[in-house]
Amino acid sequence: MAGTTTRPSPPAPEDSRTGGCSWRHNPEHDRAEFLLATAQTCGDEATRQRLRDDAVVLTLDLADGVARRYRGRGVEGDDLIQVGRLALVKAAQGYRHDRGSGFPAYAIPTISGEIKRYFRDHGWVVRPPRRIQELRAEIAREEGHLRQILLREPTDHELADALDVELADVREARRCSLSYNALSLDVPGASEAAGAYLLTVAHVDELVADRDALGRAVAGLTPREQLIVRLRFVDGLTQLEIGESIGLSQMQVSRLLNVILARLRDALEDLPMTA
Repeated sequence: MAGTTTRPSPPAPEDSRTGGCSWRHNPEHDRAEFLLATAQTCGDEATRQRLRDDAVVLTLDLADGVARRYRGRGVEGDDLIQVGRLALVKAAQGYRHDRGSGFPAYAIPTISGEIKRYFRDHGWVVRPPRRIQELRAEIAREEGHLRQILLREPTDHELADALDVELADVREARRCSLSYNALSLDVPGASEAAGAYLLTVAHVDELVADRDALGRAVAGLTPREQLIVRLRFVDGLTQLEIGESIGLSQMQVSRLLNVILARLRDALEDLPMTA
């Protein structure tokens, strides 16, 4: 072959380790390893690309096998296979025969990473900010760790402390999971089911309007009163804990809360509801 050096011998099956995967002793993978090793030393670009293409065809089962692991998570199986196979091509382009433990061991993490990235970038109905997506993944990992230590489900406060993030960010990351899948209003089947979904959406609209009105009412409170409301109803502190944090007795906090709630009720009655 023009532009090539001495062709290496095909590697033995044990040289193509894949971290315990079932593809370890696949003869086609051994052939692909040989082709990729030859491509690495080939001086002709067209021949090098053909060798890599042939290696990709021989190892399509790697991409398809990884893609199957992620089925049933909100993305079409055909899309996952396409992403996986494109990642396999990318792996073949970047693989170096003289490094690592063989092509499957190199390709599988590459394919898995590309599929995970596809989920992150395209799997959301309403896409949250990148930092919230990443925090959601960190929370999932930390929850398992804390569950083993605490022998129960960790609270949002404990997760925030463990990850050194704000409590509000943990709660936002949890809520963003609701943005991943959506249900159609055109529910097939009985009309009662479709009606139930429509009633649910109408209820959500009412909640949004109520929340907007409440936000405007809270904006009319003093900064100190807003702090007390946040500590009690957002952070979940007791009246005693609120008093200790702002230098008041529990009785004083109780009285202030009664006054604040009365003012909010009056403000809500006077505020026009947004359309």
